[in-house]
Amino acid sequence: MENKTGPWITVIPPAEAGPELIDALRSQGSLYPDEYKIPVESLADVHEAGASIVMSHSLIPLALKHAFSTFGVLLSPDLPLSRSQHEMIAATVSSANSCFY
Repeated sequence: MENKTGPWITVIPPAEAGPELIDALRSQGSLYPDEYKIPVESLADVHEAGASIVMSHSLIPLALKHAFSTFGVLLSPDLPLSRSQHEMIAATVSSANSCFY
């Protein structure tokens, strides 16, 4: 399995993921609301290369699974925040941290 290097970190591309990483990606991904599954067209090339905040955790599948499962539960439509509110919080935190993602 060949690791690819994104902007700052080595990742395992989804096409080269082993069983543990595939399980981590599927289990946490199923917790997100459906609108989060719609790809962002302008980022298609980036995601095809495996560069994303989720894939930046690909070298440690168990950490990926637990960290993003927690976030997925926090996005539950049964909770009072809307997607736009989640996005505003995420954008504010990313900006404060000078984060690419």
